[in-house]
Amino acid sequence: MSINPVIPYENGFNATGITKIISMGEENNSLMNMSILNLLAQQKYQIKTGFETAVLLMQGSVLFRYGLEERKAARNNFFNDPPIALHVSSPEQIDICAQSPSELIIIQAENNKNFKSVLFDKSNILEQEARGAGLLDNTACRLVRTIFDKRNAPDSNLVLGEVVTPPGRWSSYPPHHHEQPEIYHYRFSEPQGYGHAELGEQVFKIKNYDTLKIFNQEEHAQVAAPGYAMMYVWAIRHLPNKPYTMPTFNLLHDWTRHESANSKVWRAL
Repeated sequence: MSINPVIPYENGFNATGITKIISMGEENNSLMNMSILNLLAQQKYQIKTGFETAVLLMQGSVLFRYGLEERKAARNNFFNDPPIALHVSSPEQIDICAQSPSELIIIQAENNKNFKSVLFDKSNILEQEARGAGLLDNTACRLVRTIFDKRNAPDSNLVLGEVVTPPGRWSSYPPHHHEQPEIYHYRFSEPQGYGHAELGEQVFKIKNYDTLKIFNQEEHAQVAAPGYAMMYVWAIRHLPNKPYTMPTFNLLHDWTRHESANSKVWRAL
């Protein structure tokens, strides 16, 4: 792997305005744009770019205006609160007015299909599930929040979700791969928090505000260090005639996904 797939932002992002993290025109092209938007109270920002756009509220309180709609959204803590994300097709303009200091993540992809704009929240996201619960002494149990994919956004070229991984546990486990490019963006419960991400046979130390790019069907999994909860936003780009549906799990470790795995778990006396 000649290009480091980890994009670090150790000191965080611009205090106000946009910070561009990933662009479609880069050499190592994820086919997505990703930016962080920070706004002060009463500060405004407009998005009109000609891309399919998902705007995920990380924390704060904002007013979204899009089409003939005007919707308020508020989120205090992304570890505890379910996600809120506005999803629009490329012709749509979004106006954001912050009611309090707010942070948002903007994910974009090319898409010439028009579809109805949707504000996703706890009432209509696809799932919030404790994946891996009851298996392997809960060592890979994590909270998976799938906001939208082809099931509830059939005309989208994106998949968007979040995962909260408790301290010391594995996530995106067992290792798996898929043809479609993916982005992980990480936050930790403490600023010095960290974890490790596997990409194939390589392992990368992941810190607060890091972003990871995944390409070329690389197998991936990750783990949070003890003491530090890890939350990451994940976005997948559907490919033409190859939408993302299910990953392919590493056959050596696939047994860990099934209840029978509990009979094999070694336990100290």
